[in-house]
Amino acid sequence: MPDINFTYLSGPDIEALQMTDGEILDAVEEGLRAQGQGQAVIEPRVHLQPDPAFNGHFNVLRGYIAAREGSPIGDVAGFKIVGDYVDNYKQGLPSEMALLNLFDPRTGMPRALLDATAITEMRTGAMTALGAKYLARRNSACLGNIGARGSSYWNVRLIAHLFDLEEIRVHSRRPESREPFAQRLSEDLGREVKAVADWQSCLEGADILVEASRLPAPQPHFKTGWVKPGALVVPYGTMSAVELSLTDVMDKMVVDDWGQCKGGPFGSLRAHVEAGKLSADSLHAELCQIVVGQKEGRTSDDENILFWHRGLSLSDIALGAAMLDKARRMGIGQALRYA
Repeated sequence: MPDINFTYLSGPDIEALQMTDGEILDAVEEGLRAQGQGQAVIEPRVHLQPDPAFNGHFNVLRGYIAAREGSPIGDVAGFKIVGDYVDNYKQGLPSEMALLNLFDPRTGMPRALLDATAITEMRTGAMTALGAKYLARRNSACLGNIGARGSSYWNVRLIAHLFDLEEIRVHSRRPESREPFAQRLSEDLGREVKAVADWQSCLEGADILVEASRLPAPQPHFKTGWVKPGALVVPYGTMSAVELSLTDVMDKMVVDDWGQCKGGPFGSLRAHVEAGKLSADSLHAELCQIVVGQKEGRTSDDENILFWHRGLSLSDIALGAAMLDKARRMGIGQALRYA
């Protein structure tokens, strides 16, 4: 048997790639195109909760993207394991830490192992931003984002890349978190990002409302009455932070993958699914259908649209594959002996 090696990209390696906003968005959008064209496989995520006392769990995401003519991303299978531990900040650790394995889907041979902590944050923010690209009003001027973790950073950064925003508001529960978060964004974006003291000040009247909170249990902090006509609402916290009436004021509801959204114990709209307020009949589309032109996105400036994303394995795989390709071109990463 010939020697078998695979590439390892560490956290510092991922940082050294200096992925641009455009590279991140393009990769994740390619994953959506593969999904929309039926040239991908998404297996429902599975969970492992070692002990409820640990206040965290693991998600295992699995998928495959086929080789497609004209696409730089494809013919790759991937598996990501990500820990989601709400109290990690008390130990100076990210709440989400992950590893991504990429494989040759034809032989099962390992291709790469990547630190996927940053990948998870980037691809989540990219999905939020791509939802805004296809579902928000083009003249959206105000963004309100709840949450200050890594994915929230990329929510704001990538939406700001796509939209000419006049106002950006952010909020999280702890002042010692939200103030530095707003300062970092202000420095990186070269414009003011306001840290506000409560949910209402952050969300009410915004054109794009993003909820990425870290609640220990479902609590309806996000009030339906704050949603103005023509808004895009993107709630994706693990625990629901929205009122049950939120779906009542929506003209269209879009998800990333209905197979994942309709089941499982977690998700911001779990109660809405269980109550029948979000179902296969009331769902307008998966985002991939809009990306490839099978369904319409926004058709009126007055529409209220909701976009709920649970997190796609295809986004991790597509972005990981794009990073692996760039790493090879830049000579970044380590070759590890497998056999």
